[in-house]
Amino acid sequence: MSTSKRLMSLDVLRGLTIALMILVNTPGSWSFIYAPLKHAAWHGCTPTDLVFPFFLFIVGMSVYFSFKKYDTTLSKATASKIIKRAIIIFLIGLALNLYPYFNFEKVRIMGVLQRIALAYGVGAMLCLALNRQKLLIALTVILWGYWALLYFGAATDPYSLEENLARRFDLFLFGENHIYKGFGIPFDPEGVLSSIPAVGTVIIGYLIGQVIDIEKSLKLKIKKLLIYGVIMVVIGWFWSLVFPLNKPLWTSSYVLYTAGLGTLFLALLIFLIDYKQYQTWAKPFVHFGSNPLFIFVFSGLYAKTISYLIKIPVSDSATPISLYNYLFTKVFAPIFGNMNGSLMFAISHIIVFWFICYLLYRKKIFIKI
Repeated sequence: MSTSKRLMSLDVLRGLTIALMILVNTPGSWSFIYAPLKHAAWHGCTPTDLVFPFFLFIVGMSVYFSFKKYDTTLSKATASKIIKRAIIIFLIGLALNLYPYFNFEKVRIMGVLQRIALAYGVGAMLCLALNRQKLLIALTVILWGYWALLYFGAATDPYSLEENLARRFDLFLFGENHIYKGFGIPFDPEGVLSSIPAVGTVIIGYLIGQVIDIEKSLKLKIKKLLIYGVIMVVIGWFWSLVFPLNKPLWTSSYVLYTAGLGTLFLALLIFLIDYKQYQTWAKPFVHFGSNPLFIFVFSGLYAKTISYLIKIPVSDSATPISLYNYLFTKVFAPIFGNMNGSLMFAISHIIVFWFICYLLYRKKIFIKI
């Protein structure tokens, strides 16, 4: 991202989000996780449930600053760039799901990167095609339209795991074998229909990026972000009384609530880093933010490799155990205990991945996806 005067806080927000993503995705054991590092069981919003919407919020801001040189308008050239990038991200996500066994009969079609691809592709097109007023109208239609789809798309309990329209749509589209089953039944928290409101998260990020760019005074940037952030949080919370906050369904209330929190947190970072110039603590997160999608993909490949492909023989087991399991049970848990060992396992991986990001940053290697 670049503005007339680049804000370090934008890179720090992206880096913090990636670091937290690694923290919540790489515990030593999924049986030993502190409550704030867990997703809400269904309705609700924990700190962990902020990670993905914050990332899409940042994607929206990146769309604004990346396409400024094209006057943020939709053309053949910009449309081509958007479509190409969305396809590449989607295919990388699909390849990550296939790895390491490449079982095409049961591969999960959707996933985190696939949602990023769809939300980015559709969101970027809308952002470049519409002016601010029309974009706000599009955002309203998306959020209210998604509520209507879910509400009228189920007979009795439209926001339940079993009956929601998003689940039934994905089952119809992909079939049971190609859908995530981590909820006990086939349901994809990054499904196709629930990617519609995720487009709204990207649009909000774009509009906030516009505010940051247009307002030249740091004080005015912070003031406006605080106002917009509070408005979105309040509207999202009140809406959640009838349309619950729910990350797996990516409900419209969740879009506004999380985007509002992202805006408020960004205002805080701008105040601390760019206005007060407290920057030393934040530099490691600048390194993380310099290659965000690369380090996300790399961390996923790494975790799968040490979980499925590398086995370690141990004296107390008849069969070898995975390197992932070995590191937790034989290294971290004996030293720190189960809960803290699981946490330290994740933190140690943040440090390792930061070092990789730091080396890339020092060598000015920025891997574009």
